[in-house]
Amino acid sequence: MDTILNSGADDLTTAAASPWPARRVRTRDRDSKRIAVIRAAARAFSLHGYHNTSIDMIAAQLNVTKPTVYYYVANKEQLLFECFVAGLERIRVAMKRADRLPAPAGERLQLVISNYAQAIASEYGWCMVRAEDQDLGPELGTRIKALKSEIDQGIRKLLREGMRDGSIHKCDPKMTAFAIAGALNWIAHWYRQNQLMSPRQIANAFTRVFYQGLLPRAAPRAALRQTRPLRKRAAARR
Repeated sequence: MDTILNSGADDLTTAAASPWPARRVRTRDRDSKRIAVIRAAARAFSLHGYHNTSIDMIAAQLNVTKPTVYYYVANKEQLLFECFVAGLERIRVAMKRADRLPAPAGERLQLVISNYAQAIASEYGWCMVRAEDQDLGPELGTRIKALKSEIDQGIRKLLREGMRDGSIHKCDPKMTAFAIAGALNWIAHWYRQNQLMSPRQIANAFTRVFYQGLLPRAAPRAALRQTRPLRKRAAARR
């Protein structure tokens, strides 16, 4: 009797198996498709400019219909915003990692600069640098400003911590953060995906420049010895 009951239960379980994927699988599939839409938009914006790119162009690039794109985003304005956020997320993750690392702030800042450079050299770079200027509405424009300010404040915080722990020489955190962001953002104006250098190589080059420039300085003894005769000659002339 037990065998019959168990056999019947197995048959019912098999018959009731749904042809639809599990919720977790559906969610993962939807997320991957949404990312694909955002990446396609980022490439199109970078290649053609925001105003010259249409939803039809993005749909054609993905071989889907226009309503399919609208299933994942409300409009082109939201697409531009999502491109900015997608690129920014790499920097935000790096900042969270930097906060947890048991290392001097100068080394932690290297991690942030490296990921910042790679994000700007990615397909999202153009959107990250130009999104704020593309006639976005007040709500999304304000959110972009807030996200940019978050990154700026994070870099300033690392600079201040570096000056305290001795891993970064004395500087103006505000102006230094502006200089770092300005140099990194400019990558989007000249870097193209088909260039010989990869985003990681670009990041390594920029990280070396900034890290060497921010290291604590001590007057070399040789330089001091060279300046002494000059001072004596200047005193003799007087």
